Amino acid sequence: MNFSSILKVSASGMDAQTLRMRMVAENIANADVPPNRQGEDPYRRKMPSFRNVFDREHGVRTLRADRVVLDKRAFQTRYEPSNASADPAGYVKIPNVNSVIEMMDMRQAQRSYEANLGVIEVAKNMISRTIDILRG
Repeated sequence: MNFSSILKVSASGMDAQTLRMRMVAENIANADVPPNRQGEDPYRRKMPSFRNVFDREHGVRTLRADRVVLDKRAFQTRYEPSNASADPAGYVKIPNVNSVIEMMDMRQAQRSYEANLGVIEVAKNMISRTIDILRG
């Protein structure tokens, strides 16, 4: 595997983790948003799905976003009879977003992003040292 292949694989991993962090941020931002009207569903948690794609130019498998998957878990309810979106019993559906799970996903995406960045940094240093040796 040559240096450009290493950079390509790590960059695709960083792109994937960036998308993952963006989805987590969207989920957290919408965690407490009730539906607009009675009978509507609130925000549903989103999760990215990835797939391996063979890059013929570099001869490596890279990671690409495949689609966005909606979390099918049931919505929670909260008793708020004064809310306009409350059902006749006074309950409001709230998004199926768990902030603790989202923060763990964010942390995992951050660490994976940093690991890919570290690989790029090592490859960059190896390229720099090779050039220095060839000059010398």
